[in-house]
Amino acid sequence: MAINPVLSRRINNFKANKRGYYSLIIFGILFILSLFAEVIANDKPIIVNYKGAYYFPIINNPPETVFDGVLPTPADYQDPFVIKQIKQNGFMLMPPIPFSYDTINYHLDSPAPSAPSATNWLGTDDQGRDVAARLIYGLRLSVIFGLVLTLLSSIIGITAGAIQGYFGGKIDLFFQRFIEIWSGLPQLFILVLVASLFIPSFWILLTVMLLFSWTALVGVVRAEFLRTRNFEYVRAAKALGVSSPKIIFRHILPNALVATISFLPFILCGAITALTALEFLGLGLPPGSPSLGELLRQGKENLSAPWLGISGFIVLAVTLSLLIFIGEAFRDAFDSRKELR
Repeated sequence: MAINPVLSRRINNFKANKRGYYSLIIFGILFILSLFAEVIANDKPIIVNYKGAYYFPIINNPPETVFDGVLPTPADYQDPFVIKQIKQNGFMLMPPIPFSYDTINYHLDSPAPSAPSATNWLGTDDQGRDVAARLIYGLRLSVIFGLVLTLLSSIIGITAGAIQGYFGGKIDLFFQRFIEIWSGLPQLFILVLVASLFIPSFWILLTVMLLFSWTALVGVVRAEFLRTRNFEYVRAAKALGVSSPKIIFRHILPNALVATISFLPFILCGAITALTALEFLGLGLPPGSPSLGELLRQGKENLSAPWLGISGFIVLAVTLSLLIFIGEAFRDAFDSRKELR
């Protein structure tokens, strides 16, 4: 199957930017690994063999009575009795990091937050939870939150910009004044107000941030539609009786997407930064959720435990740097004036 020459040129331009190309590979590997966080960091075994029967506690944790215990509650694989029973009658395969993001290590050699050790590779936070496990789960949560916010805000922003640029006139004037007023609202104050009225959750926080983030692409899409709406092929489509929605989404929008796709990594970067900042201020996800901002706040409050702030900073800095490099590579790929050397 032959590849479109324009698409082939864009792919080659993207690959020519080695920094962005390898950043995409590294970011993809990190994100895919974080999707399997339950297999990498968990306080439950991946697989258990007990008296010839196989169990998968990550998917469905059996009760302690299965291992000849007395409690009908889910088995605790940190319990010496459960460990002894399984070792005597079978085996279990634990993840590389035997802690989940909310697992408290009750067998620390020093008070929490404890320094990095062979058990806790990056130490523990002030509640005795493993920092490495919280970083893995926190990275997954931040990236997924950013991706969902970027997708939804892009859909709303592109639609609004397309309507403004295509119809122009009073519709464009009204939307522009509305966006100017809307962008001037104090976003942080509204988030504080919402946090005081509702219990913060993933979807509530996403909805509030979506109310203000959709304006990022409006200007770019509007400018492209204002430039394109009087082109000959658009005027010909109107003369043939093609409906406005079909002209907008089938004929003009593909050209506008060229300018908007290169902005998406930067929007994703801003979404992750905004979520981290809110968590750092205590306005983010519910307490106990794995978050990079909460780890940075612990580092600020526990200066005697530098591994907290350093670990969170390195993960956040690497993630944002990779996204910036990817955005630069996308910008080069969609730049029609840039020729591949």
